[in-house]
Amino acid sequence: MQKLMGQLAVQRWDDHRLYHHSRINQSLHLISALSFIFSYVMLFINPVIASLVAWLVSMTTRQAGHFFFEPRGYDYVNNMTDAHKEDIKVGYNIHRKIVLMSIWAAIPFIAYIYPTALVWAVSDRYHDLVSITAFWWLYLGAAGMLFRMLQLAVQDHPLSALAWGVKILTDPFHDVKLYYKSPFFLLKGEMIDPMTHVQSK
Repeated sequence: MQKLMGQLAVQRWDDHRLYHHSRINQSLHLISALSFIFSYVMLFINPVIASLVAWLVSMTTRQAGHFFFEPRGYDYVNNMTDAHKEDIKVGYNIHRKIVLMSIWAAIPFIAYIYPTALVWAVSDRYHDLVSITAFWWLYLGAAGMLFRMLQLAVQDHPLSALAWGVKILTDPFHDVKLYYKSPFFLLKGEMIDPMTHVQSK
């Protein structure tokens, strides 16, 4: 357990210091985190709403922060090129995210054009287009996490894979703790986190 928590701490620290310099990105992660927590609760009440909020609000704000607002040039805080950071990223780098989001975007089109291809994995109560899409988005989220964990277990170590899985599931709570002040800094005109706490380490 101690090794797992140590690995989790390292992954969380690297994720923050390498990929969350933009205050807009941090603020969007806060919105994403709060939406994910709502989805966690709704998963036991209404899985369709949980999935729609998770993917349409949480994932879109989270990924928009990375795609459009996070600086992609040389990282002077960590003395790394963007390409190097992408190579060492434990989770989904930009290339993997594009693949994942492309599958996500394709699901509603498949559900609309050829619903029988997807309806077999959905309860009889949920055979409308929105519900089919929502359930398959839930499956995609689970499959994406398990697939990457399997990759990490083979390429790196099972402990690294387990730590990353725990990190993904607990990121919403951790992101609230990290970024709850980010909107206030953004309103003050600070677009980039100076990361003095990173440089001092």
